[in-house]
Amino acid sequence: MRILVLGGNGFLGGHVVERLRARPGALVLVGGRSPGADVAVDLASDRPESLAESLASAAPDAVVNCAGATGGDAVTLAEANARGPAVLCAALREAAPTARLVHLGSAAEYGPGVPGTRVMESAATRPVTPYGATKLAGTVAVATSGLDAVVLRVGNPVGPGAPSTGLPGRTAALLRAAGADPEAVLLLGDLSAFRDFVDVRDVARAAYLAVAAPGPLPRVLNIGAGQAVSVRDLVRGLARAAGFRGRMEEDTGGSARSAEVSWQCSDITAADEALGWRPSHTLDDALAALWAATAEGSSPRPEGERVP
Repeated sequence: MRILVLGGNGFLGGHVVERLRARPGALVLVGGRSPGADVAVDLASDRPESLAESLASAAPDAVVNCAGATGGDAVTLAEANARGPAVLCAALREAAPTARLVHLGSAAEYGPGVPGTRVMESAATRPVTPYGATKLAGTVAVATSGLDAVVLRVGNPVGPGAPSTGLPGRTAALLRAAGADPEAVLLLGDLSAFRDFVDVRDVARAAYLAVAAPGPLPRVLNIGAGQAVSVRDLVRGLARAAGFRGRMEEDTGGSARSAEVSWQCSDITAADEALGWRPSHTLDDALAALWAATAEGSSPRPEGERVP
């Protein structure tokens, strides 16, 4: 089975590639802009015709799209997260119309959740940021493409290699800098929001299962832990894993974004029914693995889904 992973050098993509390479009989190709990529692909700027040529040369049986922007201005986000998936779908219809497409979306597409509830895939989408809006546009492009495609709408991924652009990776970097100094002070923002944190290795396993699952699959599947945890508890758990002896100071003044999205939690029943997938790692597992990688000095992946 020939599997092309786009964005395979990023946080999510790196774990997806590692997991797929363990599949018996799989040939995993990495597509991207880096010099070491097996297939030269830039979804933010490639034209459908040139991308179709690249896809035809790769001849994939399945494509996993982990590419996307997690930061930058609205134009950058739109090019990577909205235009990119649309161009990919157009090129796949031309070059590999029977290939299975697995696209990684984001729970940020839902927008604010209702405290105490889990959101299902059929829920209304009301993103409140350009990131969430552009990820939703990419999901719509994939879901309406007519291809054999599924969107894995990922919660807040945590684990080894988490980028410093997201809260878990940034906090891990601060903890490493603080070391064992009992006088160290971590200055953090408002940590009152609740999020659905999922181990990045479980996300990779979901992609692994979706690549070859009997079809047709639902157009969208939530991939999360199925429970909401306060961001404050995540930070405290990471501090425990690091043996942090100092103190944390939190800006409790809040922010417009935290006020708008104070709760996110996904219902993961459909992923269990369609893929036989449920998370196998706890949040403590994810935090321990993140800290171990940070303490060893492993470089974080350059890209990744941010904590919305």
